[in-house]
Parts: sequence; structure tokens; C-alpha cells
Amino acid sequence: MERKKRKAFINTSDCVACGCCIKVCPRNAMEIWKGIMAKVDFSKCVGCGKCAKECPASAIEIQEVVS
Repeated sequence: MERKKRKAFINTSDCVACGCCIKVCPRNAMEIWKGIMAKVDFSKCVGCGKCAKECPASAIEIQEVVS
């Protein structure tokens, strides 16, 4: 049976690299990549949604993924 997990995905065209997601991520799964956008470490992300709630640009979406 396939388990569904939730992960954060960044809409790179909306991300303003403000770093708000980094401050609220309990798993240190977010980083600012090359100073231009947020990047998710999927091995750390548990899909809690704190980053999506905090993002002022609404650039983060939590989606189900099949693992």
C-alpha cells in the first residue's frame, strides 16, 4: 500500500526570498538558495504547513506526494 506524505513546494516565481519560512520551520528543511528563492530539503520536510502559513507572498503550497 502506498503511503501519502505531505511536502512543501515553492512557487519560485512568487518567492521573494524573505526567509520567513526558515524562521518557522521546526525541521530546518528550508533554505534561501543563491539569495533569490527558498528551497525545500524534502528529506527533512514533514509537510506541517507552518512555512505556508507564514509566507507573506503565498509562494508555498503543501501537497501530498506518494512515497
